[in-house]
Amino acid sequence: MGLPSDSEYIGKWVTQVRKGLLDYCVIRLLGNEEKYGYQLVQDLKKMPNLIITEGTIYPILAKLKKEGLLQSELKDTGVGPTRRYYKLTKEGINMLKNMNDYWENLSRSIEKLR
Repeated sequence: MGLPSDSEYIGKWVTQVRKGLLDYCVIRLLGNEEKYGYQLVQDLKKMPNLIITEGTIYPILAKLKKEGLLQSELKDTGVGPTRRYYKLTKEGINMLKNMNDYWENLSRSIEKLR
């Protein structure tokens, strides 16, 4: 079995980075306001390097809810179907602060490697 090519290695690396960042991005988006799943997908699609679909976001939301970082509520919008809105719990707000601090420190450390 040979070594992976550069493109194979980069592809695997990018996939792992994306997976690790998606939770953080979802939590960040919910840091300021509650949103429903499709809104989150549309917001995340603005970051073309993430490559997100609805099939990706709902398992993340379920996992974060199970971990106690999110709560959800069904709301009648009055103009369409009932939507499930997600917002951070107190634990989620605390996690967002910790994640933001870690991200800032990590980014500064990586920049120093140049």
